[in-house]
Amino acid sequence: MQETLENLPDRAKDKHKENKKFFSKLRKKPPKDLDRQMQELHEEEFAKTNCLDCANCCKTTGPLFTNKDIERISKHLKLKPQQFIEQYLRIDEDKDYVLQEVPCAFLAPDNYCLIYDVRPKACREYPHTDRKDFHKISNLTIKNTAICPAAYNIVEKMKARLK
Repeated sequence: MQETLENLPDRAKDKHKENKKFFSKLRKKPPKDLDRQMQELHEEEFAKTNCLDCANCCKTTGPLFTNKDIERISKHLKLKPQQFIEQYLRIDEDKDYVLQEVPCAFLAPDNYCLIYDVRPKACREYPHTDRKDFHKISNLTIKNTAICPAAYNIVEKMKARLK
């Protein structure tokens, strides 16, 4: 897995132009059953991919925290929301709450999430490859191919399938 993660940013960079072109066409004329096909590709990939072997998303990027996330997580940690914010979050350039630093403070050494049952919505949905209206999040998906080996594989299989 370590070798895969080390090579992933370069592999994604090599495919960047190709992916931009592919997603541009996809946005203009998405297949009627795109969401179904994406769900299928997502399920196939995650049937053989164990996120605990990787956790690169938790090590290299941080999710956005919604107000609901903050309420739920702070309650779980027995903190007041403001205490949780002060201890773990900062406001980014888009005025969103994000982690103060990565890797995520809730990532255990064995790649388990210490707040898994109450984790942020963005973490629950990552890498967003089974999202409705998938063609509308192409920039996010292209970004995720450099972080998540599963997202990279799903995009490559999608391109082959939808030629």
